[in-house]
Amino acid sequence: MKLRKSVAALTFGVLLFTPLTPAFAVSKEIVQLQTQVQALQDQIQHLQQSNDERMGVMRDLVEKNTDTVNKMAEAVQQMQKVLQQQQTDTQTKVDQVSGQIQTLNDSVDEMKARFAKLQKQLEDQQQQMQTAAAAATTNPTGTPGQQTANPPAPQAPPPDALYNNAVRDYNAGRYDLAVQQFGDYLKYYPNTDLAGNAQFYIADVEYRQGNFEGAVKDYDKVIEQFPDGNKAAAAHLKKGFALLELSQRDAGVRELNSLIARYPRSQEAQAARDRLKKLGVTPGTPARKR
Repeated sequence: MKLRKSVAALTFGVLLFTPLTPAFAVSKEIVQLQTQVQALQDQIQHLQQSNDERMGVMRDLVEKNTDTVNKMAEAVQQMQKVLQQQQTDTQTKVDQVSGQIQTLNDSVDEMKARFAKLQKQLEDQQQQMQTAAAAATTNPTGTPGQQTANPPAPQAPPPDALYNNAVRDYNAGRYDLAVQQFGDYLKYYPNTDLAGNAQFYIADVEYRQGNFEGAVKDYDKVIEQFPDGNKAAAAHLKKGFALLELSQRDAGVRELNSLIARYPRSQEAQAARDRLKKLGVTPGTPARKR
């Protein structure tokens, strides 16, 4: 627009200051000048039109890019939500599988105890048969006046029955009765393969009832007295959890790291890693200062 005004002013100036010439010559020059002015105006209009078209194309591109970026941002947010949900579902499944594995381990322990009991009964029966056969060979008719033996003292309940009843009461939530039976098992059978399990369940009842200090002490008994038992790793894990419940963060982190170092491929070690990550601690490193 400004260019058009400039051309018009230039034309007016040329006409104003042009010396007086014959009418024919002036008319010819005016026609030529008008032709040039018209050509300039056409060029300006063409340039303006081209510029408008380019600006329109640029606006379209900007709008399309903006829409694309917004769609990408929405897609990223949706993917993040899906990933978070998958992580939550995976953690839930891991916890369920860990519980199932724990139950299977307990069942295997019970089967082992039953087999050991059966084997012991068979050995006792064989020993009794051998003793009876030897006595019959030595004195087949018996000796008159022979004194009868004193009646046997009351015996403890069979180990497998005592342990299975305790586990049944534990699973049913009858914790007081379960603790009493596990305590009797430790009293009568302190050196069996399931003694460590009984001590672990006593500590676990205390943990479930919120007695975290007592649980820590009884988990320590499992770790110290039954270091090779199948509940040693679980005792480390639950002891670490109990220390965290007592707000002893540094001690809890040390216990979980100790578990990972001693049993790196166990299910309990993976549970310890997950708990440390939730605390913002890299496994194998001490707790960060708050």
